[in-house]
Amino acid sequence: MNLLVYIVEDDPDIARLVRHHLEADGFETLSFSRATGVIAEAVKRPPALFLLDIMVPGGSGVELCRQIRQSRMLAASPVIFLTAKGEEADRIAGLEMGADDYITKPFSPKEMVARVKAVLRRFEQPLKETKIKAGEIEIDTGAMTVTVRGNPVMTTATEFRLLEHMARHAGQMFTRGHLLDAVWRDTHYVTERSVDVYIRKLREKVETEPDAPRYITTVRGAGYRFQVPKSP
Repeated sequence: MNLLVYIVEDDPDIARLVRHHLEADGFETLSFSRATGVIAEAVKRPPALFLLDIMVPGGSGVELCRQIRQSRMLAASPVIFLTAKGEEADRIAGLEMGADDYITKPFSPKEMVARVKAVLRRFEQPLKETKIKAGEIEIDTGAMTVTVRGNPVMTTATEFRLLEHMARHAGQMFTRGHLLDAVWRDTHYVTERSVDVYIRKLREKVETEPDAPRYITTVRGAGYRFQVPKSP
């Protein structure tokens, strides 16, 4: 069965271009010109990936991304923003909203397809089924769930893989480059700044005080380390 990609784009020419090149590469697509109805349809028929224009009638790609990340059925779905804004600050803002990548217009159709594949490749290799207990954090790789202090925490697939990789190798220091290779796998389109964004988002979800982290710590000038804090 071909992987289904949802395209939310109000420009009919761009939507047609994206749809044509994805379908030519074996994907199935479903196109929307408005934000209205996308989430309801996705709950009934979840896609492998969302490709969202930021500015669309009936809402926005930003709001759609927020709704996707708040939905238990869709939260782990990869999201790529497709937008005319291309400054680094815009890209970082997109990642902060929960996107897995950010493609700026105008774009090469071949590059667009390559980046869709790159995002999907991050999640196609199954994790070894196990449960990792680290202090107040429990990670279940089989169910792809994270529990903190007994409460379930929703993560994106990228966040989950980053946390799982670091927790599996607790005590080891990781450079940003290592984490890119281990988690993102295809690093051609991803910068080391993306690692910082995801580390910050993970701290907000698992740390009692994100600004004074006890689990995901910074090794100044080198990278990051996951450690299990000592009991008081």
